Amino acid sequence: EVQLVESGGGSVQAGGSLRLSCAVSEHKYLMWCLGWYREVPGKKREGIAYLDSSGNTTYSDSVKGRFAISQDNDKNTVYLQMDSLKPEDTAEYYCAAGTLAACNAWSSSGPGTGTRFESWGQGTQVTVSS
Repeated sequence: EVQLVESGGGSVQAGGSLRLSCAVSEHKYLMWCLGWYREVPGKKREGIAYLDSSGNTTYSDSVKGRFAISQDNDKNTVYLQMDSLKPEDTAEYYCAAGTLAACNAWSSSGPGTGTRFESWGQGTQVTVSS
């Protein structure tokens, strides 16, 4: 089973930056999808970005222009660079891995709550103060 480990969360003031990392034990599928979700207690889990094995990316409107997803193939790690952070970005952030079908479904019908992804990390907390 694919193991995902997130890191890089922390506390930052509004306008600051953080870079989250998602270390992937292996890409189980040749054609894969890796997504970032965030969750706030009492609210629906929000999909914010994905990267697929072809290098395609997408972002939610809430983070577009501020967040960027990238990968380091040598380290088998996917990053989420978060700039111009806002208090409303405060959440637990999770990375999730699945087949390319997960990204295709995201593109056609939205990220949903991530049920199309097979593997999840343990999460990393991001807190943005005003």
